[in-house]
Amino acid sequence: MVGVEAFRITGGKKLMGEIRADGSKNSSLPVFMATLMEKGTYTLKNVPDLKDIKTSIELLVSLGLTVERISEHGYRIINNGLKTLTAEYEIVKKMRASFLAMGAILAYAAKADVSLPGGCNIGLRPVDLHLKGFEALGVKYRIVNGYVEAAAKKGLTGGGVILDMPSVGATENIMMAAAKARGLTVIENAAREPEIEDLADFLNKMGAKIRGAGTSTVIIEGVKKLTPCEHTIISDRIVAETYIVLAALFDGDIIVNGVNREHLNGFLLKLEEMGLKYRITRNSMKILSKLSDLSPVDIVTMPHPGFPTDIQAPMMTLLSLIRGKSEIKETIFENRFMHVAELNRMGAQITVDGDLAKITGVREFSGANVMASDLRAGAALVLAALKARGTSVINRIYHVDRGYERLEKKLKKLGAEIERIKLEL
Repeated sequence: MVGVEAFRITGGKKLMGEIRADGSKNSSLPVFMATLMEKGTYTLKNVPDLKDIKTSIELLVSLGLTVERISEHGYRIINNGLKTLTAEYEIVKKMRASFLAMGAILAYAAKADVSLPGGCNIGLRPVDLHLKGFEALGVKYRIVNGYVEAAAKKGLTGGGVILDMPSVGATENIMMAAAKARGLTVIENAAREPEIEDLADFLNKMGAKIRGAGTSTVIIEGVKKLTPCEHTIISDRIVAETYIVLAALFDGDIIVNGVNREHLNGFLLKLEEMGLKYRITRNSMKILSKLSDLSPVDIVTMPHPGFPTDIQAPMMTLLSLIRGKSEIKETIFENRFMHVAELNRMGAQITVDGDLAKITGVREFSGANVMASDLRAGAALVLAALKARGTSVINRIYHVDRGYERLEKKLKKLGAEIERIKLEL
């Protein structure tokens, strides 16, 4: 018998208090990988305590780095030189962001062997855009037994890259490789996410010459040498948005800390369209509306600065409890409505037609046994269970642990009746 962790949640409890969004997972991961680029000692702060961070540490250690935890959210990373240029399948398969090691290792040695990645089951997410970018920098590659074997025999050289779509991972990978390439690299149709800006800030602190991060054109002037530095990770905008949805579900009795308004514009515009009123003071957000005040809305997920695909599932939970009909069109990933069947088990009325989900608001959810299919689906089910009449059991919460730090402890402080249990399979 194998024990799998689950959340048991008894819903309908009044939640109130304060909750904080921790450091950004999607910013921490590329910054961790970037420590492979140059020898020396790095200090990283505001790092979330998540399974994906542990996987990143496992990968760095396997490549020869030393990682020391110096505080609850702080790490010292010591790079005395890579002992191997191969990122092994057994680690890379656990987390898609591990493929970011390729750009960093190429910057270090102009050669890298990296396993093709794994990650959440929300779509194909091929790495062809990454490889196209590396080719523009003089890299030749081949795929052998599930590994990408890449090398630039004459060293990395700057070049022009036009991405077919604004891929976050490809933009980050190319930026890292280009930071130490000879000459100028220009990435067109680059991803514009705040995590791109944070990586660029980190690299620039090291002495890289990157401008335009956060816009669709990123220009990198290669340098020969970088210098390790100290860096504080930005707060996690998707976690903040999840907690804002939670606050909306509970009539604004929850204050959300760790909010950077500039990072949330696409999300906040939709909330405003729904009639939601709020106040942001420094990095704290207070919702001034009740759930019953909100109106249905139509949403199309878009690359940043549009409405984020990562908050689509939690937003579906909120829309399911708003009287009227809403629609969500998913344009980023082809397999990201797997939570719909689970929400429907809890009493939601959602139908899916291709990339379009049609939502008819219901009065309440009812407790049920459900299963998280991916990280954000798990968050959506937790939100639904907190509002549901009765008890729910959410299985496969290892997905949730990949993106939300000690979620049950944070929710208990707000008054939630939630516990982590083990199910025997």
